Amino acid sequence: MKQGFLRRYLRHGLVLTVTGITPMAQGADAPRIEYPPAARGTQVDRFHGVDVPDPYRWLETVDSPQTRAWIDAQSRLARSRLDALPGRDELRARLERIWNFERWTPPVQKKGRWFFTHNDGLQNQNILFTTEDPFASARVLLDPNTLSADGTVALKGATVSDDARLLLYQLSDGGSDWEVLKVRDVASGKDLPDEIHWAKFTQPSWLHDASGFYYSGYDPPPDAAALKAVNEYHKLFFHKLGTPQAQDTLVYARRDAPDWGVDGKVTEDGHYLVVTSNKGTDVRNTVLVQDLREPGAALVPVIAEPDATYDVVGSVGDRIYVRTDRGASRYRIVAIDLRHVDEASWKTVVPESADTLRLATLVGGQVIARYLHEAHSLVQRFSMDGALLGTVGLPGLGSADGFQGRSADRTTYFRFESYTTPDEILQLDLQDGSTRLWRKPDLKGFDADEYETTLTYARSKDGTRVPVFITARKGTPRDGKRPTILFGYGGFNIPVIPAFSPRAATWLAMGGVYAVANLRGGGEFGREWHEAGMKTHKQNVFDDFIGAAQYLESEKWTDPHHLAIIGGSNGGLLVAAVEEQRSELFAAAVPSVGVLDMLRFREFTIGKAWESDYGSVDNEDEFRAMLAYSPLQNVRPGIDYPATLIMTGDRDDRVFPAHSFKFGAAMQYADPSGRPILVRIATRAGHGQGKPTSKLIDESVDMIAFILHAFE
Repeated sequence: MKQGFLRRYLRHGLVLTVTGITPMAQGADAPRIEYPPAARGTQVDRFHGVDVPDPYRWLETVDSPQTRAWIDAQSRLARSRLDALPGRDELRARLERIWNFERWTPPVQKKGRWFFTHNDGLQNQNILFTTEDPFASARVLLDPNTLSADGTVALKGATVSDDARLLLYQLSDGGSDWEVLKVRDVASGKDLPDEIHWAKFTQPSWLHDASGFYYSGYDPPPDAAALKAVNEYHKLFFHKLGTPQAQDTLVYARRDAPDWGVDGKVTEDGHYLVVTSNKGTDVRNTVLVQDLREPGAALVPVIAEPDATYDVVGSVGDRIYVRTDRGASRYRIVAIDLRHVDEASWKTVVPESADTLRLATLVGGQVIARYLHEAHSLVQRFSMDGALLGTVGLPGLGSADGFQGRSADRTTYFRFESYTTPDEILQLDLQDGSTRLWRKPDLKGFDADEYETTLTYARSKDGTRVPVFITARKGTPRDGKRPTILFGYGGFNIPVIPAFSPRAATWLAMGGVYAVANLRGGGEFGREWHEAGMKTHKQNVFDDFIGAAQYLESEKWTDPHHLAIIGGSNGGLLVAAVEEQRSELFAAAVPSVGVLDMLRFREFTIGKAWESDYGSVDNEDEFRAMLAYSPLQNVRPGIDYPATLIMTGDRDDRVFPAHSFKFGAAMQYADPSGRPILVRIATRAGHGQGKPTSKLIDESVDMIAFILHAFE
């Protein structure tokens, strides 16, 4: 290991030091890593006449002595290698300086009282504030940093009652998706006795009179399997304040379908409960409505069959406004009269356009429509009958979100960010469409004016144009040797849109290039784009990512010795699959919390829900498609794999960490003498949401140092 390499990067910047850099020493030039032994079992599964070995099945029993010993040994190995990388102290100092900026969420108003969160820079968790005037001082309503010594208890969500008296808040412990719901009196800051356990994947909603609330969750899992057991029969409950959870009323569940999810929301006027339900992560859903003015009223189907996406964005009287791709692959907004719900009676309010209508809200008697135009934000305002009122002015090419509020509001707030600028919060005047700045952070160690983002296009294997955002310091030479990180996701109809990352900003400040590819399977370009990356078409996603990598190399941004790929969750699957299919294109790969065993993902926690995107092993065509790219099953000996840092958390109950364990064992067995293959296991960490700042910085130091060392 060349001890001065990373320090040179940190001191002078990558631009000054990349000439002549070769890949990390390997083979006879590097000491062999002694990987912890992992017994290869004899487990073989048979699918549609195909025998598939699974020699590391035992690693799924994460609490067994054998598995715990292997995990501990992998952790010691990873830490010994990562901690020995030179320049870590300088790297951490640079990261912390850039990370140390103030952050806010857009203020939301209830009954003249405003609520928002704030972080002073390096606090582990955001603090919830309240005030009667968003331009005046505010007081702390809830500080999650006081709830745990290490900052791993996170505020996952907060909902204020319509009268602004009560705060319903959601806590997650150690990164788990399981939540505890509590209620706090806004005036006194004291908690009520009410406490709900085993809530999950929920956005609670208050009754109009604040006498109780709706929430979603599951039956309690076995104590020893809370982070592993399959989650089935998601349920919508009603909790009446002042009563124990055991007396909560079951409102709705699909008793015939264990893998369906449900959610319930009360309309602003308090007249209706709107219940949506969908199979797993399938974007198509049903809609049912209950008239809360009539005691004992039944839930009445409005959309009985899940034939499209139906996103209820608000209501006016007896009409609900719905964003849907029914008859509009890039979405439209329709008004449905609850007295006449047949499709022939629907009224199109905002028609489909060439841009993807990603989100919408009803505020101040207007429809605020948030579009994706070539994967970045375009926001337009419409009257309730669909007349265009204007386009919201944004500071540049980036992402805008927020625009929450109520029908009587005259203003709303939103955030804007880009690859080079963190969230600034702006106020939108709903009368004249003007905006003014509310809060803007002051960055240190990073000057956005020194960098530029370019939207360009790569070509996939089948000729499909793939958008690629490339961010770099202005004037960066294209000599084919720029240290470059390529990020992607490509799944579940989720768009990858411009966002500020202190980790990426640190990379840029060191002279690196940061590229983001918008892949099929995501939500950037409507239904067809999503479906082109699903199930038997999943290989398109990998081909798109490979095409983006080849573009960066053909356009002389970088070369295979200076290109790293990163991604998390479904993006972890992407990175692992692509490093196997085209290992020669990359120097480093970092799959984080990845879905890496495509034949068994449904066996754990919420995994079965993903069959809507990935497919099912029960279907032969889908099984064969998954087998062809599943990272675990496609590890091959004799391949010179990129340096690989496999990252997971010990409390990840969304993507069970055994995915990463089994993949790591297989990779180390297949390539024992090549570039490092490390398994980094974070403690008291889950899938990512709510992760404290300190842990985010820790993993960023490890990731950047590992990648830079791979470029040696």
